Amino acid sequence: MTVKEYNQAVEDHSDGVYRFILKNLRNEERTRDIVQDTFEKLWRKVHEVSGEKVKSYLFSTAYHTMIDVIRKESRQTGMDNVPTGDLSHQDYYSDLNEILHTAIAKLPEDQRSVLMLRDYEGYSYQEISEITGLSESQVKVYIYRARVFLKNYIGSPEKVI
Repeated sequence: MTVKEYNQAVEDHSDGVYRFILKNLRNEERTRDIVQDTFEKLWRKVHEVSGEKVKSYLFSTAYHTMIDVIRKESRQTGMDNVPTGDLSHQDYYSDLNEILHTAIAKLPEDQRSVLMLRDYEGYSYQEISEITGLSESQVKVYIYRARVFLKNYIGSPEKVI
């Protein structure tokens, strides 16, 4: 990969990587740090990564960096801060976007990540498998479970509309 190709990769993929990480972390500062670390890692391997594989490399690296950050923070904060409330939405409310984001935030990290890659970023199961390091069948299982959880959490459309 040349410097010109690297600059083009930054131009083409920085927004997508940022959106993906932000949807998972919901913290702009940490998201910017992870995206910056991701592009720094690409720069260090600029001669090893081909131009055709740069998108996959960036999302894989960002995903693994995000997981590392989450694990590090979970060891520091402990499990005392986890809410133990009801995991279903029963009230009538008209802001579907807010309800959806709340439901997605309640998903386990692996399920949330693969769901975001599939439904928000449009990756195929095989591409998600390459990015996350999970098997393709495990990706499908996580996406299925995430969608079932969202369906159960949101409930019937009449409650939301």
